[in-house]
Amino acid sequence: MQLSHTPHAVSVSFDDPNLVSAAGLVPTMRLAQAAGLQDLGDAHLSVPTDKGANAGAKVTSLVAGMVAGADSIDDMALLRHGGMKKLFSSIYAPSTLGSFLRKFTFGHVRQLDAVASRFLAALTGLTWLLGNPQQASRTPGVALLDVDDTIIEVHGHQKQGAGFGYSRVRGLNALIATLATATTAPIIVAQRLRKGACGSPRGANRLIADAVKQARRLLPAGTPVLVRMDSAYWGRPSLWAAIRGGANVSVTVKMSPTIKTAIATIDEQAWTTIKYTDAIFNPDTQQWISTAEVAEVAFTAFSSQKKAEQIPGRLVVRRIPDFNAATKAAAGQDGLFDTWRFHAFFTTTDPTVFNTITADTTHRGHAVIEQVNADLKASALAHLPSGVFTANAAWLVLAVMAFNLTRAAATLTGTGLAKATTATIRRTLITVPARIASSARRLVLHLPTAWPWEAAWTDLFNRVNDPPAPATA
Repeated sequence: MQLSHTPHAVSVSFDDPNLVSAAGLVPTMRLAQAAGLQDLGDAHLSVPTDKGANAGAKVTSLVAGMVAGADSIDDMALLRHGGMKKLFSSIYAPSTLGSFLRKFTFGHVRQLDAVASRFLAALTGLTWLLGNPQQASRTPGVALLDVDDTIIEVHGHQKQGAGFGYSRVRGLNALIATLATATTAPIIVAQRLRKGACGSPRGANRLIADAVKQARRLLPAGTPVLVRMDSAYWGRPSLWAAIRGGANVSVTVKMSPTIKTAIATIDEQAWTTIKYTDAIFNPDTQQWISTAEVAEVAFTAFSSQKKAEQIPGRLVVRRIPDFNAATKAAAGQDGLFDTWRFHAFFTTTDPTVFNTITADTTHRGHAVIEQVNADLKASALAHLPSGVFTANAAWLVLAVMAFNLTRAAATLTGTGLAKATTATIRRTLITVPARIASSARRLVLHLPTAWPWEAAWTDLFNRVNDPPAPATA
């Protein structure tokens, strides 16, 4: 591709009041309106002084800016360009929105959590976030609830709560929980911002309990929920928070002497070869040729505690050869017997539903939450823009609402974008330039001809403008 004119023959002028750079905000924010975002903000937020006035409209502005790509308070100015005021009302200046966030206390952040949970419930009913809402009576199988934390890097010494955590990066710690089914992409059902130096399990039991309750609200009645966590959350508070909510758990364990003793009791004939990295399937024997094997043994977690606090289940163990064995053998230092590296996790799932291999495969899928963390950091969580901790905590909740709203809009376009990243959805559906024209008292958006995702964009626009379904007795 090359320029069709010489540079001196091209001139520019920022003078068109009828252009917008993100026409996809029109159907997306109509969806947010249908889900009651502004009304929820007005009903649940009690931010004091004049800075907290019209809270619903300010929350809507912040979410809209994040959907369009804003990752700082100053970036909210992108809502005030060109013809945006012809399409939207109550567009607040970045300084006003920043003052609004800085008035938040921890209680107001929890109020915003309530807004986010109710907003997500409404989106789930309007879109295909967790499958077709018209087929809610059909159980979608096991729902997977993943819990993990991530460090959001910040700079400067005046960020409240900033510190060096397990990653040795100065930042703040964001704890999130995602929910997905076998056919849907993850959505975020709970979130909490913590100081950067805190340990991963701190306060996780409360978030896990909230996440399980939210999952129960969103899923069809009777849907089993499996909570997956890594070894940072191996402890009674986190596990019991999930179990008391009626969920099963699948948690990586720490290699304590008790765990090593349990692994040593596994019979050598119990190990089964599984599909793993670089595995090859042998069509003659119908088996995987792999160096990874799995086995399981009955195990009671926290057996040293009183009986009421013990949790019966299974210890599923995956073993792979020592990576250095080949190097040692080449140097003439091969061992007298094979050495293995063990990776174990504890699960309370039904062995008739999750056999050893299925349980191992399902548990390894926990890594999908890292994609959600990366997605957030490539969008609104690229920065935590305020020096005030509670303002950044509110920013995290708003970023989660923008994430879920963007994914909800994508599900209305079909399967092509239903599992796409936020960046892809924004590029294809949101940041579409348009020129505004007026005809017969109606606004007409003129979008680029031959837009590759015209069909998806049109589907989204038509779906959110459908008339409501008729009431039935």
